Amino acid sequence: MIDNGRMAGDEFTWLDATAQAELVRTGQASPLELLDAAIARIEKLDVELNAVVGTRFDQARREAVTARGEGPFHGVPMLLKDFLCHTAGDPVHGGMRVLRERDWRAPSDSYLAARLRAAGFLFCGRTNTPELATSITTEPLLHGPTRNPWNPARSPGGSSGGSAAAVASGMVPVAHGNDMAGSIRIPASACGLVGLKPSRARTSLGPEFGEYWGQVTHEHVLTRSVRDTAAILDVTAGAAPGDPYSAAPPDRPYRTEVGADPGSLRIGFRITSPGTCETAHFDSVAAVERTARLLESLGHQVAPTAAAALDAPGMFDTMPALLAAVVTWELDAWSERLGEQLPSSVLEPMNAMLAEAGRSVTATQWLAGSLSSQRWARGVAALWEDELDVLLTPTTPAPPAELGYLAPDAKSPEELAAGIATGAAFTAPFNITGQPAISLPLHWNAEGLPIGVQLVAAQDREDVLIRLAAQLEEAAPWSERRPAPVS
Repeated sequence: MIDNGRMAGDEFTWLDATAQAELVRTGQASPLELLDAAIARIEKLDVELNAVVGTRFDQARREAVTARGEGPFHGVPMLLKDFLCHTAGDPVHGGMRVLRERDWRAPSDSYLAARLRAAGFLFCGRTNTPELATSITTEPLLHGPTRNPWNPARSPGGSSGGSAAAVASGMVPVAHGNDMAGSIRIPASACGLVGLKPSRARTSLGPEFGEYWGQVTHEHVLTRSVRDTAAILDVTAGAAPGDPYSAAPPDRPYRTEVGADPGSLRIGFRITSPGTCETAHFDSVAAVERTARLLESLGHQVAPTAAAALDAPGMFDTMPALLAAVVTWELDAWSERLGEQLPSSVLEPMNAMLAEAGRSVTATQWLAGSLSSQRWARGVAALWEDELDVLLTPTTPAPPAELGYLAPDAKSPEELAAGIATGAAFTAPFNITGQPAISLPLHWNAEGLPIGVQLVAAQDREDVLIRLAAQLEEAAPWSERRPAPVS
Protein backbone atom coordinates (compact mmCIF):
# COMPACT_ATOMS: atom_id res chain seq x y z
CA MET A 1 0.00 0.00 0.00
CA ILE A 2 1.12 3.58 -0.68
CA ASP A 3 0.34 6.45 1.65
CA ASN A 4 1.11 10.00 0.50
CA GLY A 5 3.65 8.70 -1.96
CA ARG A 6 5.35 6.44 0.57
CA MET A 7 5.31 2.65 0.55
CA ALA A 8 4.48 0.41 3.50
CA GLY A 9 6.89 -2.22 4.78
CA ASP A 10 5.05 -5.23 3.36
CA GLU A 11 5.35 -3.72 -0.11
CA PHE A 12 9.15 -3.97 0.02
CA THR A 13 9.32 -7.74 0.40
CA TRP A 14 9.71 -8.85 -3.20
CA LEU A 15 11.38 -5.75 -4.63
CA ASP A 16 14.91 -6.34 -5.81
CA ALA A 17 17.80 -4.20 -4.58
CA THR A 18 17.64 -1.91 -7.61
CA ALA A 19 13.97 -1.15 -6.97
CA GLN A 20 14.52 -0.61 -3.25
CA ALA A 21 17.36 1.81 -3.94
CA GLU A 22 15.06 3.72 -6.32
CA LEU A 23 12.49 4.11 -3.52
CA VAL A 24 15.12 5.80 -1.37
CA ARG A 25 16.30 8.00 -4.22
CA THR A 26 12.77 9.18 -4.98
CA GLY A 27 11.75 9.69 -1.35
CA GLN A 28 9.15 6.91 -1.30
CA ALA A 29 10.99 5.18 1.52
CA SER A 30 13.83 5.95 3.88
CA PRO A 31 16.80 3.66 4.58
CA LEU A 32 15.48 3.12 8.11
CA GLU A 33 12.07 2.07 6.78
CA LEU A 34 13.64 -0.45 4.41
CA LEU A 35 15.87 -1.76 7.18
CA ASP A 36 13.12 -2.06 9.78
CA ALA A 37 10.94 -3.93 7.30
CA ALA A 38 13.80 -6.35 6.57
CA ILE A 39 14.45 -6.85 10.29
CA ALA A 40 10.77 -7.63 10.85
CA ARG A 41 10.87 -10.23 8.09
CA ILE A 42 14.06 -11.80 9.47
CA GLU A 43 12.57 -12.04 12.96
CA LYS A 44 9.40 -13.63 11.61
CA LEU A 45 10.81 -16.02 9.00
CA ASP A 46 14.05 -17.13 10.59
CA VAL A 47 12.30 -18.96 13.41
CA GLU A 48 11.67 -21.73 10.89
CA LEU A 49 14.37 -21.22 8.27
CA ASN A 50 17.44 -20.68 10.51
CA ALA A 51 19.22 -18.70 7.81
CA VAL A 52 20.62 -15.88 9.98
CA VAL A 53 23.13 -16.78 12.69
CA GLY A 54 24.24 -13.33 13.80
CA THR A 55 22.50 -9.97 13.78
CA ARG A 56 23.70 -6.38 13.98
CA PHE A 57 20.32 -4.67 13.96
CA ASP A 58 21.21 -1.82 16.30
CA GLN A 59 24.40 -0.96 14.42
CA ALA A 60 22.55 -1.09 11.11
CA ARG A 61 19.84 1.24 12.41
CA ARG A 62 22.47 3.76 13.47
CA GLU A 63 24.10 3.48 10.05
CA ALA A 64 20.74 3.90 8.33
CA VAL A 65 20.30 7.25 10.06
CA THR A 66 23.85 8.57 9.69
CA ALA A 67 24.99 7.18 6.31
CA ARG A 68 25.39 9.65 3.48
CA GLY A 69 23.31 8.82 0.41
CA GLU A 70 26.08 8.64 -2.17
CA GLY A 71 26.14 5.01 -3.19
CA PRO A 72 23.90 3.47 -5.85
CA PHE A 73 22.37 1.11 -3.26
CA HIS A 74 22.00 3.64 -0.47
CA GLY A 75 19.69 2.32 2.22
CA VAL A 76 19.25 -1.23 0.88
CA PRO A 77 19.53 -3.95 3.56
CA MET A 78 21.65 -7.02 2.90
CA LEU A 79 23.10 -9.99 4.75
CA LEU A 80 26.67 -11.28 4.68
CA LYS A 81 27.66 -14.94 4.72
CA ASP A 82 29.49 -15.94 7.88
CA PHE A 83 32.63 -16.74 5.92
CA LEU A 84 35.08 -14.12 4.59
CA CYS A 85 33.73 -10.60 3.80
CA HIS A 86 34.31 -9.70 7.45
CA THR A 87 33.24 -6.41 9.00
CA ALA A 88 35.11 -4.47 11.68
CA GLY A 89 34.21 -5.47 15.23
CA ASP A 90 31.64 -8.06 14.22
CA PRO A 91 31.79 -11.79 15.05
CA VAL A 92 32.95 -14.24 12.39
CA HIS A 93 32.59 -17.96 13.10
CA GLY A 94 32.63 -19.75 9.76
CA GLY A 95 30.55 -22.51 11.27
CA MET A 96 33.31 -23.30 13.80
CA ARG A 97 32.27 -23.89 17.39
CA VAL A 98 35.67 -22.87 18.73
CA LEU A 99 35.41 -19.39 17.16
CA ARG A 100 32.04 -18.80 18.79
CA GLU A 101 33.40 -19.98 22.14
CA ARG A 102 36.32 -17.53 21.80
CA ASP A 103 33.99 -14.76 20.56
CA TRP A 104 36.25 -14.08 17.57
CA ARG A 105 35.66 -10.67 15.99
CA ALA A 106 37.11 -9.24 12.83
CA PRO A 107 39.55 -6.36 13.36
CA SER A 108 38.63 -4.58 10.12
CA ASP A 109 36.48 -4.58 7.01
CA SER A 110 37.58 -6.73 4.11
CA TYR A 111 37.95 -4.80 0.86
CA LEU A 112 34.76 -6.39 -0.43
CA ALA A 113 32.80 -5.36 2.67
CA ALA A 114 34.19 -1.83 2.36
CA ARG A 115 33.06 -1.59 -1.27
CA LEU A 116 29.60 -2.85 -0.40
CA ARG A 117 29.39 -0.27 2.41
CA ALA A 118 30.49 2.47 0.03
CA ALA A 119 27.74 1.38 -2.37
CA GLY A 120 25.23 2.15 0.38
CA PHE A 121 24.23 -1.32 1.59
CA LEU A 122 23.20 -1.73 5.22
CA PHE A 123 24.57 -4.94 6.78
CA CYS A 124 21.97 -6.37 9.12
CA GLY A 125 23.51 -9.74 9.95
CA ARG A 126 25.42 -12.84 8.93
CA THR A 127 24.08 -16.03 7.40
CA ASN A 128 24.52 -19.69 8.19
CA THR A 129 27.24 -21.71 6.48
CA PRO A 130 28.67 -25.21 6.89
CA GLU A 131 31.84 -25.41 8.93
CA LEU A 132 34.73 -23.92 6.92
CA ALA A 133 32.39 -23.76 3.91
CA THR A 134 33.38 -27.30 2.92
CA SER A 135 29.92 -28.71 2.17
CA ILE A 136 27.20 -28.33 -0.46
CA THR A 137 24.51 -28.28 2.23
CA THR A 138 24.15 -25.85 5.13
CA GLU A 139 23.81 -28.01 8.24
CA PRO A 140 26.67 -27.13 10.62
CA LEU A 141 26.65 -28.78 14.03
CA LEU A 142 27.23 -25.32 15.51
CA HIS A 143 24.03 -23.67 14.30
CA GLY A 144 21.91 -26.52 12.95
CA PRO A 145 20.38 -26.77 9.48
CA THR A 146 19.09 -23.95 7.34
CA ARG A 147 15.81 -24.91 5.65
CA ASN A 148 14.90 -24.35 2.03
CA PRO A 149 11.97 -21.89 1.73
CA TRP A 150 10.50 -23.94 -1.12
CA ASN A 151 10.32 -27.04 1.07
CA PRO A 152 11.59 -26.85 4.66
CA ALA A 153 12.47 -30.54 4.61
CA ARG A 154 15.02 -29.88 1.84
CA SER A 155 18.50 -28.41 1.83
CA PRO A 156 19.03 -24.86 0.56
CA GLY A 157 22.38 -25.97 -0.82
CA GLY A 158 25.74 -24.78 0.38
CA SER A 159 27.96 -23.37 1.36
CA SER A 160 26.09 -20.07 0.90
CA GLY A 161 22.82 -21.75 1.88
CA GLY A 162 21.89 -19.28 4.62
CA SER A 163 22.25 -16.39 2.20
CA ALA A 164 20.18 -18.18 -0.45
CA ALA A 165 17.36 -19.04 1.97
CA ALA A 166 17.27 -15.45 3.21
CA VAL A 167 16.92 -13.96 -0.28
CA ALA A 168 14.51 -16.61 -1.56
CA SER A 169 12.18 -16.16 1.43
CA GLY A 170 12.07 -12.37 1.08
CA MET A 171 14.09 -11.41 4.16
CA VAL A 172 16.43 -9.22 2.10
CA PRO A 173 16.79 -8.58 -1.64
CA VAL A 174 20.45 -9.58 -1.79
CA ALA A 175 23.00 -11.49 0.28
CA HIS A 176 26.72 -12.06 0.00
CA GLY A 177 28.15 -15.44 -0.91
CA ASN A 178 31.43 -16.99 -1.91
CA ASP A 179 32.16 -19.87 -4.22
CA MET A 180 35.04 -22.34 -3.93
CA ALA A 181 33.42 -25.28 -5.73
CA GLY A 182 29.89 -24.06 -6.44
CA SER A 183 28.92 -22.40 -3.16
CA ILE A 184 27.04 -19.52 -4.83
CA ARG A 185 25.63 -21.45 -7.79
CA ILE A 186 24.45 -24.56 -5.92
CA PRO A 187 22.34 -22.60 -3.37
CA ALA A 188 21.05 -20.38 -6.18
CA SER A 189 19.82 -23.50 -7.95
CA ALA A 190 18.28 -24.99 -4.80
CA CYS A 191 16.47 -21.77 -3.87
CA GLY A 192 15.39 -20.37 -7.25
CA LEU A 193 17.82 -17.45 -7.44
CA VAL A 194 20.42 -15.86 -9.70
CA GLY A 195 23.92 -16.86 -8.66
CA LEU A 196 26.97 -15.58 -10.55
CA LYS A 197 30.48 -16.79 -9.84
CA PRO A 198 32.56 -14.04 -11.44
CA SER A 199 35.89 -14.56 -13.15
CA ARG A 200 38.86 -15.27 -10.94
CA ALA A 201 40.14 -12.07 -9.29
CA ARG A 202 37.18 -10.02 -10.51
CA THR A 203 36.68 -9.02 -6.86
CA SER A 204 39.44 -8.62 -4.29
CA LEU A 205 40.08 -10.98 -1.37
CA GLY A 206 42.21 -8.36 0.37
CA PRO A 207 43.59 -7.02 2.50
CA GLU A 208 44.06 -10.31 4.32
CA PHE A 209 44.36 -12.59 1.31
CA GLY A 210 45.71 -12.45 -2.22
CA GLU A 211 44.42 -15.93 -2.94
CA TYR A 212 42.29 -18.16 -0.75
CA TRP A 213 42.35 -21.95 -1.00
CA GLY A 214 44.77 -21.52 -3.86
CA GLN A 215 43.03 -19.95 -6.84
CA VAL A 216 39.51 -21.35 -6.40
CA THR A 217 37.76 -18.72 -4.25
CA HIS A 218 35.39 -16.23 -5.87
CA GLU A 219 33.04 -13.81 -4.08
CA HIS A 220 29.80 -12.17 -5.16
CA VAL A 221 26.10 -12.20 -4.19
CA LEU A 222 22.83 -14.09 -4.52
CA THR A 223 19.97 -12.09 -6.00
CA ARG A 224 16.49 -12.37 -7.47
CA SER A 225 17.26 -10.45 -10.67
CA VAL A 226 19.96 -10.30 -13.30
CA ARG A 227 20.05 -6.51 -13.08
CA ASP A 228 20.99 -6.69 -9.39
CA THR A 229 23.71 -9.22 -10.10
CA ALA A 230 25.17 -6.96 -12.78
CA ALA A 231 24.90 -3.66 -10.91
CA ILE A 232 26.42 -5.06 -7.72
CA LEU A 233 29.35 -6.42 -9.70
CA ASP A 234 29.93 -2.88 -10.94
CA VAL A 235 30.45 -1.64 -7.38
CA THR A 236 32.65 -4.52 -6.19
CA ALA A 237 34.79 -5.37 -9.21
CA GLY A 238 38.37 -4.32 -9.66
CA ALA A 239 41.81 -4.93 -8.20
CA ALA A 240 42.79 -3.54 -4.82
CA PRO A 241 46.28 -2.56 -3.64
CA GLY A 242 48.52 -5.59 -3.30
CA ASP A 243 46.35 -8.08 -5.18
CA PRO A 244 48.64 -10.61 -6.90
CA TYR A 245 46.67 -10.44 -10.15
CA SER A 246 43.37 -9.10 -11.45
CA ALA A 247 40.74 -9.87 -14.06
CA ALA A 248 40.70 -7.84 -17.25
CA PRO A 249 38.41 -4.81 -16.79
CA PRO A 250 35.13 -4.76 -18.73
CA ASP A 251 34.62 -2.50 -21.71
CA ARG A 252 31.63 -0.83 -20.04
CA PRO A 253 29.58 -1.15 -16.85
CA TYR A 254 27.96 -4.53 -16.37
CA ARG A 255 24.56 -2.96 -15.72
CA THR A 256 24.54 -1.69 -19.32
CA GLU A 257 24.74 -5.30 -20.54
CA VAL A 258 21.27 -5.98 -19.12
CA GLY A 259 18.97 -5.74 -22.14
CA ALA A 260 21.84 -5.58 -24.63
CA ASP A 261 21.54 -7.92 -27.62
CA PRO A 262 23.74 -11.00 -27.04
CA GLY A 263 23.75 -11.80 -30.76
CA SER A 264 23.59 -15.37 -31.99
CA LEU A 265 25.84 -17.41 -29.70
CA ARG A 266 27.32 -20.87 -30.15
CA ILE A 267 25.92 -22.73 -27.15
CA GLY A 268 26.84 -26.31 -26.38
CA PHE A 269 25.00 -28.32 -23.75
CA ARG A 270 26.09 -31.31 -21.69
CA ILE A 271 24.09 -33.39 -19.20
CA THR A 272 26.75 -35.82 -17.93
CA SER A 273 28.87 -35.10 -14.86
CA PRO A 274 32.50 -34.15 -15.57
CA GLY A 275 34.90 -36.87 -14.55
CA THR A 276 32.30 -39.63 -14.26
CA CYS A 277 30.15 -39.12 -17.37
CA GLU A 278 27.11 -40.15 -15.33
CA THR A 279 23.88 -38.65 -16.63
CA ALA A 280 22.24 -36.18 -14.27
CA HIS A 281 18.87 -36.77 -12.58
CA PHE A 282 15.95 -36.47 -14.99
CA ASP A 283 14.85 -33.18 -13.37
CA SER A 284 18.27 -31.65 -14.07
CA VAL A 285 18.24 -33.05 -17.60
CA ALA A 286 14.76 -31.62 -18.17
CA ALA A 287 15.96 -28.19 -17.01
CA VAL A 288 18.83 -28.22 -19.51
CA GLU A 289 16.76 -29.53 -22.39
CA ARG A 290 14.02 -26.97 -21.78
CA THR A 291 16.60 -24.17 -21.64
CA ALA A 292 18.27 -25.43 -24.82
CA ARG A 293 14.95 -25.24 -26.66
CA LEU A 294 14.35 -21.75 -25.33
CA LEU A 295 17.82 -20.61 -26.39
CA GLU A 296 17.29 -22.03 -29.86
CA SER A 297 13.98 -20.15 -30.15
CA LEU A 298 15.86 -16.96 -29.28
CA GLY A 299 18.15 -17.40 -32.27
CA HIS A 300 21.19 -19.09 -30.75
CA GLN A 301 23.07 -22.02 -32.29
CA VAL A 302 22.45 -24.79 -29.77
CA ALA A 303 23.79 -28.33 -29.94
CA PRO A 304 24.98 -31.07 -27.58
CA THR A 305 28.71 -31.10 -26.94
CA ALA A 306 30.99 -33.74 -25.49
CA ALA A 307 33.27 -31.08 -23.98
CA ALA A 308 35.62 -34.01 -23.46
CA ALA A 309 38.34 -31.87 -21.89
CA LEU A 310 36.18 -31.72 -18.76
CA ASP A 311 36.70 -35.46 -18.26
CA ALA A 312 40.50 -35.39 -18.32
CA PRO A 313 41.95 -36.64 -15.01
CA GLY A 314 44.17 -33.67 -14.09
CA MET A 315 41.70 -31.97 -11.77
CA PHE A 316 40.02 -35.01 -10.27
CA ASP A 317 43.27 -36.76 -9.35
CA THR A 318 44.75 -33.80 -7.50
CA MET A 319 41.84 -32.11 -5.73
CA PRO A 320 41.53 -34.46 -2.71
CA ALA A 321 45.10 -33.78 -1.58
CA LEU A 322 44.81 -30.06 -2.25
CA LEU A 323 41.56 -29.78 -0.28
CA ALA A 324 43.06 -31.70 2.63
CA ALA A 325 46.03 -29.34 2.71
CA VAL A 326 43.68 -26.35 2.65
CA VAL A 327 41.76 -27.57 5.71
CA THR A 328 45.04 -28.22 7.54
CA TRP A 329 46.10 -24.65 6.74
CA GLU A 330 42.73 -23.31 7.95
CA LEU A 331 43.17 -25.04 11.31
CA ASP A 332 46.73 -23.79 11.71
CA ALA A 333 45.81 -20.26 10.63
CA TRP A 334 43.07 -20.07 13.24
CA SER A 335 45.46 -21.51 15.82
CA GLU A 336 47.85 -18.66 15.12
CA ARG A 337 45.11 -16.01 15.31
CA LEU A 338 43.79 -17.38 18.59
CA GLY A 339 47.24 -17.91 20.09
CA GLU A 340 46.68 -21.61 20.86
CA GLN A 341 47.26 -24.81 18.95
CA LEU A 342 43.88 -26.20 17.95
CA PRO A 343 43.63 -29.98 17.58
CA SER A 344 41.74 -31.40 14.64
CA SER A 345 39.13 -32.64 17.12
CA VAL A 346 37.66 -29.13 17.34
CA LEU A 347 36.35 -29.68 13.81
CA GLU A 348 33.45 -31.72 12.54
CA PRO A 349 34.37 -35.30 11.57
CA MET A 350 34.94 -34.82 7.85
CA ASN A 351 36.97 -31.65 8.33
CA ALA A 352 38.97 -33.32 11.11
CA MET A 353 39.76 -36.19 8.72
CA LEU A 354 40.87 -33.74 6.04
CA ALA A 355 42.98 -31.74 8.51
CA GLU A 356 44.84 -34.90 9.54
CA ALA A 357 45.28 -36.06 5.96
CA GLY A 358 46.60 -32.66 4.93
CA ARG A 359 49.58 -32.97 7.27
CA SER A 360 51.03 -35.62 4.98
CA VAL A 361 50.76 -33.45 1.83
CA THR A 362 54.24 -32.18 1.02
CA ALA A 363 55.10 -28.85 -0.58
CA THR A 364 56.24 -30.75 -3.65
CA GLN A 365 52.92 -32.56 -3.88
CA TRP A 366 51.04 -29.27 -3.47
CA LEU A 367 52.99 -27.62 -6.29
CA ALA A 368 52.71 -30.65 -8.54
CA GLY A 369 48.95 -30.84 -7.92
CA SER A 370 48.54 -27.14 -8.63
CA LEU A 371 50.42 -27.44 -11.91
CA SER A 372 48.39 -30.50 -12.89
CA SER A 373 45.09 -28.73 -12.29
CA GLN A 374 46.34 -25.70 -14.22
CA ARG A 375 47.22 -27.87 -17.21
CA TRP A 376 43.77 -29.41 -16.99
CA ALA A 377 42.23 -25.92 -16.89
CA ARG A 378 44.04 -24.89 -20.07
CA GLY A 379 42.52 -27.83 -21.89
CA VAL A 380 39.02 -26.92 -20.72
CA ALA A 381 39.39 -23.21 -21.47
CA ALA A 382 40.44 -24.02 -25.03
CA LEU A 383 36.87 -25.14 -25.74
CA TRP A 384 35.87 -21.46 -25.73
CA GLU A 385 38.61 -20.61 -28.20
CA ASP A 386 37.42 -22.96 -30.93
CA GLU A 387 34.02 -24.50 -30.23
CA LEU A 388 31.79 -22.49 -27.91
CA ASP A 389 30.68 -19.10 -26.73
CA VAL A 390 28.69 -20.56 -23.84
CA LEU A 391 28.40 -23.98 -22.22
CA LEU A 392 25.03 -25.00 -20.75
CA THR A 393 24.89 -27.67 -18.03
CA PRO A 394 22.82 -28.54 -14.98
CA THR A 395 23.95 -26.55 -11.97
CA THR A 396 23.55 -29.63 -9.80
CA PRO A 397 23.27 -33.29 -10.78
CA ALA A 398 20.03 -33.72 -8.77
CA PRO A 399 17.27 -31.68 -7.06
CA PRO A 400 17.83 -30.26 -3.55
CA ALA A 401 18.52 -33.13 -1.18
CA GLU A 402 16.55 -33.87 1.96
CA LEU A 403 18.04 -32.31 5.06
CA GLY A 404 20.19 -34.85 6.86
CA TYR A 405 21.42 -36.62 3.73
CA LEU A 406 24.80 -34.86 3.87
CA ALA A 407 24.68 -33.65 7.47
CA PRO A 408 28.07 -33.67 9.23
CA ASP A 409 27.15 -36.68 11.38
CA ALA A 410 25.01 -38.57 8.84
CA LYS A 411 27.72 -40.68 7.20
CA SER A 412 31.35 -41.60 7.58
CA PRO A 413 33.75 -38.75 6.73
CA GLU A 414 34.80 -40.59 3.58
CA GLU A 415 31.20 -41.02 2.42
CA LEU A 416 30.44 -37.36 3.11
CA ALA A 417 33.45 -36.20 1.12
CA ALA A 418 32.42 -38.40 -1.81
CA GLY A 419 28.82 -37.15 -1.69
CA ILE A 420 29.93 -33.52 -1.65
CA ALA A 421 32.27 -34.08 -4.60
CA THR A 422 29.43 -35.67 -6.57
CA GLY A 423 27.09 -32.76 -5.83
CA ALA A 424 29.66 -30.20 -7.01
CA ALA A 425 30.61 -32.07 -10.18
CA PHE A 426 29.17 -29.49 -12.60
CA THR A 427 30.28 -26.39 -10.70
CA ALA A 428 33.75 -27.14 -9.28
CA PRO A 429 35.53 -27.35 -12.65
CA PHE A 430 35.01 -23.65 -13.26
CA ASN A 431 36.54 -22.68 -9.94
CA ILE A 432 39.67 -24.38 -11.26
CA THR A 433 39.52 -22.68 -14.66
CA GLY A 434 38.47 -19.34 -13.14
CA GLN A 435 35.80 -18.78 -15.80
CA PRO A 436 32.59 -16.89 -15.02
CA ALA A 437 29.55 -19.13 -14.51
CA ILE A 438 25.98 -18.31 -13.57
CA SER A 439 23.05 -20.36 -12.29
CA LEU A 440 19.58 -19.26 -13.40
CA PRO A 441 16.17 -20.39 -12.05
CA LEU A 442 14.61 -21.57 -15.29
CA HIS A 443 12.91 -24.79 -14.19
CA TRP A 444 10.79 -26.19 -11.34
CA ASN A 445 10.14 -29.90 -10.99
CA ALA A 446 6.85 -31.69 -10.30
CA GLU A 447 7.37 -31.25 -6.56
CA GLY A 448 7.69 -27.48 -6.96
CA LEU A 449 11.44 -27.41 -6.26
CA PRO A 450 13.66 -25.01 -8.22
CA ILE A 451 16.15 -26.65 -10.59
CA GLY A 452 18.84 -24.27 -11.86
CA VAL A 453 20.85 -24.39 -15.05
CA GLN A 454 24.44 -23.24 -15.36
CA LEU A 455 25.85 -21.08 -18.15
CA VAL A 456 29.63 -20.77 -18.50
CA ALA A 457 31.49 -18.21 -20.62
CA ALA A 458 35.12 -17.63 -21.51
CA GLN A 459 37.46 -16.05 -18.98
CA ASP A 460 36.56 -12.42 -18.21
CA ARG A 461 33.35 -12.56 -20.28
CA GLU A 462 30.78 -11.82 -17.61
CA ASP A 463 29.33 -9.42 -20.16
CA VAL A 464 28.29 -12.35 -22.36
CA LEU A 465 26.65 -14.13 -19.43
CA ILE A 466 24.79 -11.03 -18.27
CA ARG A 467 23.40 -10.29 -21.75
CA LEU A 468 22.30 -13.90 -22.19
CA ALA A 469 20.90 -14.22 -18.66
CA ALA A 470 18.89 -11.03 -19.07
CA GLN A 471 17.51 -12.30 -22.38
CA LEU A 472 16.43 -15.54 -20.71
CA GLU A 473 14.93 -13.66 -17.76
CA GLU A 474 12.79 -11.66 -20.17
CA ALA A 475 11.76 -14.71 -22.19
CA ALA A 476 10.99 -16.92 -19.18
CA PRO A 477 10.55 -14.57 -16.19
CA TRP A 478 10.82 -16.01 -12.72
CA SER A 479 10.17 -12.96 -10.51
CA GLU A 480 6.58 -13.98 -9.76
CA ARG A 481 7.55 -17.49 -8.69
CA ARG A 482 7.87 -17.38 -4.92
CA PRO A 483 7.87 -20.00 -2.17
CA ALA A 484 4.75 -20.39 -0.07
CA PRO A 485 4.75 -18.10 2.97
CA VAL A 486 6.52 -19.50 5.99
CA SER A 487 3.98 -20.15 8.74
